Amino acid sequence: MSELLTPLEVQAAGEKIASLKANLNQVLLDQGGVVDRVTTAVLARGHVLLEGLPGLGKTELCKGLARLLGLPFKRVQFTPDLLPGDITGTYVIDGETRAFTFRPGPLFASVVLADEINRSSPKTQSALLEAMQERSVTVLGTTHALPNPFFVLATQNPIELEGTYPLPEAQLDRFLFRVLVPAVGARTLATILTQRVRGTPPQQPVVTDHASLTQLFEVVDRVHLPMAVAEFIGRLVEATHPASPLAPDSVKRLVRYGASPRAALALASSSRAWALSKGKPNVGFDEVKELAGAVLNHRLVLSYEAGLEKVGPSKVVDDLLAAVPEVTRG
Repeated sequence: MSELLTPLEVQAAGEKIASLKANLNQVLLDQGGVVDRVTTAVLARGHVLLEGLPGLGKTELCKGLARLLGLPFKRVQFTPDLLPGDITGTYVIDGETRAFTFRPGPLFASVVLADEINRSSPKTQSALLEAMQERSVTVLGTTHALPNPFFVLATQNPIELEGTYPLPEAQLDRFLFRVLVPAVGARTLATILTQRVRGTPPQQPVVTDHASLTQLFEVVDRVHLPMAVAEFIGRLVEATHPASPLAPDSVKRLVRYGASPRAALALASSSRAWALSKGKPNVGFDEVKELAGAVLNHRLVLSYEAGLEKVGPSKVVDDLLAAVPEVTRG
């Protein structure tokens, strides 16, 4: 068992996280909730699916994140003709030695923006799935390790369906969070128009390096997860399955398939990161409840009845949180 965090360690980590968030909030104005979720995912070493209409700053957010962390950044525009080798890399003939050498693709960066991910074919999505899960790619039978750390921030348009390939559940399960990026208000638009003539955010400084980021990851892993909170996470994930005795009536009626054990791991790791961001050395029930929607909303396969009633996963998660007790009696 790892040592408990000291107040000084919590304070030092909190200052780094606050600096990262403050600078990201300068990149993406009036989107504090999105910034909170993205930074929490980074601290938990997870991938993020950003869903929102075009032009809301998702690309600038990803570029700004890479700059602030001092990490290499690559952007891949996903299209129907994109091949697996276009993102993983491929072998080419060296002009001098006449031998095959591996030329890395854009996945060999620490922060990768997969823009409009649902426009690529299932074959290319499968190559990305291996990279997200294994942090490596396999080309012609040879496995190549990806940089450490490695984050995928993928975007998709929620309303344009023509020419897209729905992401399979196995790939959705690899994303720690699905984050909805809302439109901004008139006041924020006015600020952008007056302070950013061409819409480009100000250049942000590097707030951490690889060594300090690795140290921050280690601090996150040492945030204490009490047994009572761990059991609550377990009950919450179990209750997503219609056959479970813990499942509320809405889940039994509106959910076809519940969340996998990976959802429980995601909820635990992200709750640790979120607690540290709030200056806490241990995870409480509140952190789990606040992140349950972002962790579960893309992992629930809803039934036909849910579509007829126009019920989304957010409503199901709300019902779960209302039905599953924090602590069991007896």
